[in-house]
Amino acid sequence: MSIAGLTILGDRINPGFRSTRTLYDNDDFEGLQALAIRQAQTGASELDVNPGDPTLTSPGFLAKLVRHLQAAVDLPLCLDSPDPGLLEIALGAYDPDKARGRKPTINSIAASRWGLREILKICPCKVVVMASERLIGGRVVRCTTGEAVHASAREMVDALKSENAGMTNDDFFVDVSVCTLAADTDGLLRMALDAIRLIHGDADLQGVHIMGGLSNLPQHLPPKAVDGSDLKHQLECAFLSVAVPLGFDTVLGTPWRGYALLPEDNFVLRQFREIIALRGYDALMSVMKLYDNAA
Repeated sequence: MSIAGLTILGDRINPGFRSTRTLYDNDDFEGLQALAIRQAQTGASELDVNPGDPTLTSPGFLAKLVRHLQAAVDLPLCLDSPDPGLLEIALGAYDPDKARGRKPTINSIAASRWGLREILKICPCKVVVMASERLIGGRVVRCTTGEAVHASAREMVDALKSENAGMTNDDFFVDVSVCTLAADTDGLLRMALDAIRLIHGDADLQGVHIMGGLSNLPQHLPPKAVDGSDLKHQLECAFLSVAVPLGFDTVLGTPWRGYALLPEDNFVLRQFREIIALRGYDALMSVMKLYDNAA
């Protein structure tokens, strides 16, 4: 079952996945094309392209990769690199006509790499903005509340729209940063959920897409929950079950994961709601209840 209104930005063209790393190591462009096709066929609306190390030693690799991917699928590409030189190469290779006229996306601009916004002057693009940090008095400050994330989103969207004529709210994906549940003693998941609600309710930000990646959420946890269910997948679905009604509409994830909203009596969802209401030691002990009968 899919989730109505949820856009999936396919995350598999990333050497962080062992199988994808093998494709990169072998310059297997046909394999990377097949991976793009599989994501397109299983529901991705856009493909994140994060080639990592190969582009550091051979910048032309990225241009070749972009051309091969666009020969295989007609989805827009989300070009994922903090290096403006590499992004410029990727944008030079990107052909909007092969994406049915749709713009590429730059992933991502943040307070700590605010200079990267200059890349938006090369050609029309959409952009992911990382709202979990702010630039205050010339210093980058990590956000610790939903209100701060909301303020960061407003500041960056307003600034980028003022600098780039023609950009609209629909051109922005606000990444609220979904953290690792097992290490969240500071209430950062609660912060992200509060930010989603505030951004979605802001009339000046209507049309902005609210997103996050789910791969970090279940890290360092065992595969099975106490009730025998797939703990990692259920946690991803639990987050979406809470976040989507608040306005979360785009996930950086694997299209064939089968994301679904969970029923309210689902064990993992009930436990997730308990965890995000806690902090510190209490939060960690509540996480243990997901997989340890003795907790």
